[in-house]
Amino acid sequence: MARVNISLDAELVVEVMVLAGIGSPQDAVEAVVRDYIAHGHRTETRTELKDRDLRDIDAKPQEPQG
Repeated sequence: MARVNISLDAELVVEVMVLAGIGSPQDAVEAVVRDYIAHGHRTETRTELKDRDLRDIDAKPQEPQG
């Protein structure tokens, strides 16, 4: 796997380490990135299901109203 080196504000990394209970700055940053990605996947799943439900509702024949 390719690796990327970046610089971050030390206070941010320390805060993540404390909040997550992680002792390594590398592990703390990786945990944040993995959580962000997982959150995005969960959001995609929820919106996909909602969109599918809305399409199913729109596809059903509507009874006359009035």
